[in-house]
Amino acid sequence: MEGKQTIMRRSALAAIAAIGTVSLVLTGCSKADDNNENGDGNNKSAGANAATKGVVNASTAKGGTVTYEYSDVPDSFDPGNTYYAYMYNLSRLYARPLMTFKPGAGEAGNELVPDLASAPGEPSDGGKTWTYKLREGLKYEDGTPITSKDVKYAVERSNFARDVLSLGPNYFQQFLEGGEKYKGPYKDKSDKGLASIETPDDTTIVFKLNRAFQEFDYLVATPQTAPVPQAKDTGVDYVKKIVSSGSYKFESYAEGKEAVLVRNENWDAATDPLRKQYPDKIVVKLKVNAETIDQDVRAGKAIDLGGGGVQAATQAEVVNDPDLKANTDNTFGGRLVYMAINTKLAPFDKVECRKAVQYAVDKNSVQTALGGPIRGDIATTVLPPDIPGYQKTDLYATTDSKGDVAKAKEQLKACGKSSIKTNLSARSDRPQEIAAATAIINSLKAAGIDATLKQYPSGKYFTDSAGVPTFNKKQNIGLHMMQWGSDWPSGYGFEQQILHGDAIGESGNTNLSQLDNADVNSMLEEAIGTEDPAKRDALYAEVDKKTMEEAALVPLTYFKVLLYRPAGFTNLVSTAAFSGQYDYLNIGTTKK
Repeated sequence: MEGKQTIMRRSALAAIAAIGTVSLVLTGCSKADDNNENGDGNNKSAGANAATKGVVNASTAKGGTVTYEYSDVPDSFDPGNTYYAYMYNLSRLYARPLMTFKPGAGEAGNELVPDLASAPGEPSDGGKTWTYKLREGLKYEDGTPITSKDVKYAVERSNFARDVLSLGPNYFQQFLEGGEKYKGPYKDKSDKGLASIETPDDTTIVFKLNRAFQEFDYLVATPQTAPVPQAKDTGVDYVKKIVSSGSYKFESYAEGKEAVLVRNENWDAATDPLRKQYPDKIVVKLKVNAETIDQDVRAGKAIDLGGGGVQAATQAEVVNDPDLKANTDNTFGGRLVYMAINTKLAPFDKVECRKAVQYAVDKNSVQTALGGPIRGDIATTVLPPDIPGYQKTDLYATTDSKGDVAKAKEQLKACGKSSIKTNLSARSDRPQEIAAATAIINSLKAAGIDATLKQYPSGKYFTDSAGVPTFNKKQNIGLHMMQWGSDWPSGYGFEQQILHGDAIGESGNTNLSQLDNADVNSMLEEAIGTEDPAKRDALYAEVDKKTMEEAALVPLTYFKVLLYRPAGFTNLVSTAAFSGQYDYLNIGTTKK
């Protein structure tokens, strides 16, 4: 999930009380720790990192408007066509998947709980068949019942119509029986759908897999299992009129500008123990200048939707002022900032040329460009330290992580090159990513690798540029700035979509290295079918090691988010499930 944010996650299972309750049993924090019994929006006494340990400004008060701001546009509001962590987070307000993450602080937020489903999946056949029962009384915003057939259809449209909806992960396509042959509901003339998703009645759905998948409950927690009524689906245009299954529905949607959500009157709290429906209205403003977002967050006017944290200028101010720093939350979020190396594009199809890049990069300067140690520790592995399977290694160690020009030139010579000319892609609306890319270009140049920066907006990064292999070949883009968060808190949830050959797509591709290594692929397959978690973790560590031996990507930093906690908002809690972002499910406001 690019952390984006994506998405995401990123990035483990601790039981906690649901957000929104007045009495808190959150990682040992009592109500007194928040020092704000009235939920009046005054967060001054909460302290730095308070939202990583418990709920800040807990309140059950209803009313008012919660405003989110984002510097670009998301890939899509369509729950079946998004892959940024912040959209996974936000989409739960209007789209309920079979399973989801329970609101909680830090790693407690990784606890998986039933959402549309009444209980976790029931595995059989050694983990090749998974059965779910839906809760009784589920309804869409128009009052019509939600059925298992709607969940089946949602999975089919989001995973198998890749020529129409290409932005989400393709796990279901890879793992469902017959998935490689099914062309999706828009081309299905029989209208029967994929045979390996069975709906024997309106409240039962059965997934039949082509191999064991021991972490399948995590997979159905993606918004791709949020129900979609087939009669209301308009393909890529469904984003213009999404039918809500959650506690909020769309009042209006102006593409590229703003989305407004209001309470869904047909949402029933009796069917939903997680959502509390606190604010009257939720407004999402798009294309807001990043510095303006920082100002609005500081003023208590908005929440930063992207969850990437404050900008460089704001960071310097808040970390050096004790009063301001007391309103920040700084934590790992199961994310890696890295540079992918296109293993299919010459000369980087040769491992020695890729190793030259590994040695040439001055990670110290990159860390500084990204905001210093408060924004992430220097990385040497694929897996971040807070993801199961992580083992500390450094195959390309250099003095003080500043790069080694001599070793880089040795590898270039072994590759048969004295110099390389290439392009490096980065997201135009992410100033710190641009700064990091610039630092990389400077260090590569000293080793004889001439890289030119190519900038593309976040909303189109995977659809029109970096995520399109043919585009990269045509534009000679051999290097890509990337940030990745675990799809779920396991090595597989982190590694599969960026390292497995089956994850490579014609568009919406997140395996930017285009790595298709037989050993990596087989180890990932073996791991996901292994019941013993310790053995799975050992295999994930081997995948990490093999990827670094292949020099398919350059780890830069283990990302740490630095969020400013805006006053006036209630129920703020930083969750590992969504890369350290605040959990958006039950945020309220004291401003009426």
